[in-house]
Amino acid sequence: MGASIQRAVGLILSADPELLNILATTARVSLTSSVIALLLGVPLGTLLGAGRFRGRRAILIVNRTLMGLPPVVCGLLFYMLFSGVGPFRHWKMLFTVELMILAQVVLITPIVVGTMETYVSGIAPALEETAKGLGFGRGKRFRLLVNECVYPIFSAYLLAFARAIAEVGAVSMVGGAIAWKTNVMTTAIMLYTNRGDFTLGIALGLILFALSLVVNVALSVLQRRVSR
Repeated sequence: MGASIQRAVGLILSADPELLNILATTARVSLTSSVIALLLGVPLGTLLGAGRFRGRRAILIVNRTLMGLPPVVCGLLFYMLFSGVGPFRHWKMLFTVELMILAQVVLITPIVVGTMETYVSGIAPALEETAKGLGFGRGKRFRLLVNECVYPIFSAYLLAFARAIAEVGAVSMVGGAIAWKTNVMTTAIMLYTNRGDFTLGIALGLILFALSLVVNVALSVLQRRVSR
């Protein structure tokens, strides 16, 4: 075990080309999907938290269901849609980075929506009353609400990014874990460990653990600031 860890550290320090390719693919998929999820989820979560309209409860139920959607189910759905017999087969997106990003957007957007809805629903009534007293219109009230949610927005993004970077079920199904093309850290760890190549698997595991630690520390700091 010790020798494997030493070789893994050496692989990281030597900037192995395959390792760098896996990291680059992981960054592209995780960063793109989490940013898209943030852009979609923040307005919808804010609207659900502050608004009172017909159908709101149904949307909340659907979103909470999607928050617990198993990644393999999401991967299966996209595989069926974009495979050779699916309705979108002509787009030829199966086993591409673009479809991996799309699948992750579906998985992590509900997390952003749920995070924002929970926070906004707690501050919206008092903020709405203050904004009305100042004579703010609907647009200004919405911008004021978003400005009050700066830290929760960062927190929601970090949660989305953490889910994206650790996800394996959907991306392995729609991406195929193709070397030098669609292999990300989680799929590579699974693939190379099954092959008996523990050096690369451990190297990727160490990097993934370090990233998870950084994200969780950042989340802890943000949550302390929100609580103040």
